[in-house]
Amino acid sequence: MDQNNLALQAAQAVDTAELVRLTQALVRIASYYPGPGEQPVVDFLESYLRQRGFQTTVQEVVPGRPNLIADLGQGSGGLILEGHSDVVTHGNPEQWTVPPYEARILDGKIYGRGACDMKGGLAAAICAAVAVQKVLGQPRKTLRLCIPCDEEGLMIGIKAFIRAGYAEGFAGAIICEPEENQVCLWQKGAMRVWVHFRGKMAHGAMPYAGANPIPSAARFVAALGGLQAALQSESQHEYLGLPWLTPTVFEAGAGEGQLNVIPDRVRVGLDIRTNPGQDHRALEARLRQVLEESLGAGVSATLEVFEVRPASETPRDAALVQAVEQGLQLLQMPVRYGGVPGATDGTFLWAWAGLPVVTIGPGSRTVPHQVDEHIEIEELIAAARLYAAVAVLMLRDA
Repeated sequence: MDQNNLALQAAQAVDTAELVRLTQALVRIASYYPGPGEQPVVDFLESYLRQRGFQTTVQEVVPGRPNLIADLGQGSGGLILEGHSDVVTHGNPEQWTVPPYEARILDGKIYGRGACDMKGGLAAAICAAVAVQKVLGQPRKTLRLCIPCDEEGLMIGIKAFIRAGYAEGFAGAIICEPEENQVCLWQKGAMRVWVHFRGKMAHGAMPYAGANPIPSAARFVAALGGLQAALQSESQHEYLGLPWLTPTVFEAGAGEGQLNVIPDRVRVGLDIRTNPGQDHRALEARLRQVLEESLGAGVSATLEVFEVRPASETPRDAALVQAVEQGLQLLQMPVRYGGVPGATDGTFLWAWAGLPVVTIGPGSRTVPHQVDEHIEIEELIAAARLYAAVAVLMLRDA
């Protein structure tokens, strides 16, 4: 049987009822951190996958926060299907129409925290891998399910996965994030920055006796608008849009309710999103220049870039991209290109492991992290069938 027929056979082998059940089961496991964390998801899925013939490995990243790795086959040149096990907090449950961990089905959608980001995509990858096993058995190339922790934080899971060598020998990775089943070959880069301003405490009635860091911090934040405008005039991406330089934290004060005290410190947090081709080191230098020009008398400041995530770009002629396009065409799904507005675990698989990555998965990109998060069952099924077809195309030589 030729590749295309086998790919279609794998797509049709996806158990759609089980896909819905598995998505619901995963949503019902609260895995936000700090909180219950990812361990309960890993415990559930390790047993689930072992029972279905997968070789499983649990990699403890830090105590209580493991990665799960599950394999079919043992050869090189295979494919990674990646989906993280953590979710963000549900926030105030009273704001939800449906309880956040009930996984209720309404109007063809599964509701619950993580249904879209990304328990649905993870379940689709797992059910696709099971379907591939039905068609190929144990393939000559490895199909690896990578289920890391902490994607919603500093991505310590995928970093540990790569450092341990688990990404070596693969031809590419599909990142199963909610991107409306668009073929996303581009991901924005990110810089996470803290700026610490230091002055001198004094009585609010005698400001001349101290050095108030708040005006300096305010001037710095106001000046960021001009730097952002300059960055946006220099870079606009067809699929990623504009770069953004967003202040997200401004903390000041000598204590709660101390309106008559000039504080001695202010902390400002920045979430910066960049496009391919933008130099993070050059941007850091420009930030430091803006900071220096914002400081008042007696005020000092330090700028700390504590996380850097490069923008990624996978060539359209990569074998993985060709397989994804072929799979979409076989399943009569539209080939629509898109870009990922945030970073994903795929950022590091691309930058650190050198793998071609395609981010494509079920769910609207605007739904994650909101109340009443949900995923369309029809879109979920389409993604699982696509993953199965693409896996066959990547695992079996023509």
